[in-house]
Amino acid sequence: MIGKCKAVLKAKLTELTKKNIMLRKIVRKVFYIRRLCIFKRRTFAIKTDEKTAMFFAFKGKSYACSPKAIYEYMLTDEKYKDFKFIWAFKEPEEHSDLEKNRNTRIVKYGGKDYCKALACAKYWFFNYRVADHIYPKKDQIYVQCWHGTPLKRLGYDLKNSNNAMNSDEEIYEKYKIDAEKFSYIISPSKFASEKFASAWDLVNTNMTNKIIEKGYPRNDFLYNFKKEEILEIKRKLDLPEEKGIILYAPTWRDDQHQSGVGYVYETQVDFDLLREELEENYVILFRAHYLVANSFDFEKYKGFIYDVSNYDNINDLYIISDMLITDYSSVFFDYANLKRPMIFHMYDYEKYKDDLRGFYIDVEELPGTITKTEEELIKAIEGTKDCYYNEKYRLFNEKYNYLDDGNAAKRVVEEIVKRK
Repeated sequence: MIGKCKAVLKAKLTELTKKNIMLRKIVRKVFYIRRLCIFKRRTFAIKTDEKTAMFFAFKGKSYACSPKAIYEYMLTDEKYKDFKFIWAFKEPEEHSDLEKNRNTRIVKYGGKDYCKALACAKYWFFNYRVADHIYPKKDQIYVQCWHGTPLKRLGYDLKNSNNAMNSDEEIYEKYKIDAEKFSYIISPSKFASEKFASAWDLVNTNMTNKIIEKGYPRNDFLYNFKKEEILEIKRKLDLPEEKGIILYAPTWRDDQHQSGVGYVYETQVDFDLLREELEENYVILFRAHYLVANSFDFEKYKGFIYDVSNYDNINDLYIISDMLITDYSSVFFDYANLKRPMIFHMYDYEKYKDDLRGFYIDVEELPGTITKTEEELIKAIEGTKDCYYNEKYRLFNEKYNYLDDGNAAKRVVEEIVKRK
């Protein structure tokens, strides 16, 4: 009962702060001070352990991305046999099997052990911003792994983003604070380095030396997986072996937020039409962005649409799928490593481009067909039988994925340890 009342109050307060920037700043300041005091109290006098590394992905929701790749590489390298490894999760019991690995411990995100682990670990490998009230000590190394090559604008590059929870100025401040905290940010290409430098304002603050351009550890798996793993994952998800698999991974919208829930995704895709036209030959794996908090009811489409939004590692979904459909998500940069068909279903292109985010690259450079209606989408899916890995696709990989080769985690870790 008490928990329910707190949730209701929090939702009402969130709704009020959406409309009143001054109130939002006051409320956030109060929470910041409270959390900072708690963090300092919990971590007072804890010394840094030179051989402890901490990992955290997608706000504690997943065992995935570059933190996972870096952790698994360090487990296999004898140079780090004496290291202790700590993972933080919102639901630690769901990942307890990791503790079977050498020197590995699991902590609950936000709890006392989480705070103590942050204070103890020499290395932080996170793919999202650290909470505002948490700062690394001078002898700690915070590695901002991030979570994709950006298509849509980030941080200081945003203009009139219409974000439901933050003004552009508030977003700039968050990126400024993060840039001051992290020791390094991982980049997969010259293009990404330029955009990260701009988004985190690293040029004007003389911090471009924080960029490590060595490829994306998160993509190592796409070069190292075995064929047997594809069959294993398909069986795990109970997918029909005789049908093609389409991975549909749309991104979130900055202006779709529900108080008490979080960012939501209001899909405008006509799944009835897609089922009517495609069900005989395909199934769809629906993968919502990790920031999307609402759940989806696909019971009506059972056997055709599989909701894999809570599946831990998207790399597994990449390797079992025959094609990718997305809109503005950066997943296509990673998926392009597999040289498989991609379709960009941008039904709200004008609004997203002009009112929400804007893009870093011209959409004409995208290595796949752009569609805006279900009829165009169905035609594009059927058209993938033709040659799709063309000159345009090849040039795309040469520009954005030239450093991905299955060994990025090794290069990143060796560079960080060498620099320390």
